[in-house]
Amino acid sequence: MEWGDLRVFLTIAREGTLGAAARKLGQTQPTMGRRLQALEHALGHQLFQRTKDGFVLTDEGTAVLNHAERMEEEALAFQRQLTGQEQQLDGMLRITASDWFAEYMLTPIIADFSKQYPHVIIELLTDSRFFSLSRREADLAFRIQPFDEPDIVSRKLSRISYGVYTAADYPRPETGDGAGASLLVMNVAFGGMPEVAWLQRMLPNARVAFRSNARAVQARMCLRGAGIAVLPRPLGDAIDSLRLIDLGEEPPARDVWVGYHRDMRRLARLRALLERVIARLAN
Repeated sequence: MEWGDLRVFLTIAREGTLGAAARKLGQTQPTMGRRLQALEHALGHQLFQRTKDGFVLTDEGTAVLNHAERMEEEALAFQRQLTGQEQQLDGMLRITASDWFAEYMLTPIIADFSKQYPHVIIELLTDSRFFSLSRREADLAFRIQPFDEPDIVSRKLSRISYGVYTAADYPRPETGDGAGASLLVMNVAFGGMPEVAWLQRMLPNARVAFRSNARAVQARMCLRGAGIAVLPRPLGDAIDSLRLIDLGEEPPARDVWVGYHRDMRRLARLRALLERVIARLAN
């Protein structure tokens, strides 16, 4: 039994199909299939049921999964510990943040950092999902809610004000309840965000015309005159043709948190970038 085959097994279990697992690991589907067969042969059990919708764990597969996840965590732990002791300012540093925060808040800092430390390769990931710091999907993460994972070192970085924006030529709502206006809001999965409920409370008769999980996309739609959007001030204020409007009450502000795994706290390149971020953004 090879650890590499267990890693293939774990990825298939998490992704659900050979194709998705192959893309995740940068392998081909036939290679993934052969390695899974080798593991099943070594264990003497079938680990998945092959269905038209994908791969489903058998009872034996579920038992293997529990042990394989613990083995993975130990492997990742010593990897993080060794990486965290590196003192040279070179190598890869993977960062995750929302789309607008990455573009408008982090890229100026990263650009300056890269000029000073050209041997550090920054990989900046923008996604609505949370990347795992424990699995080293990312080394440094920025989120709009506190971290609840164990072994994560985190701090509140800054408080971001939000504003209500329209295109310069977009007509103001005819009435105070928003009748006739269109709203550009977060998609349904993010409907619990406080500014969504706030906007619908302030303009109860406005209709939702567009949803997106990307703030930058909302801003572009707003710029095109598609409707009214609540945007982070650093994003909305940076777009000259957007107009900040007053509804008589400010939208709720949001806190930004930064976190990393405690095993990475001595990683020189992470500390160097984090110091710059805190110096520029902390409040």
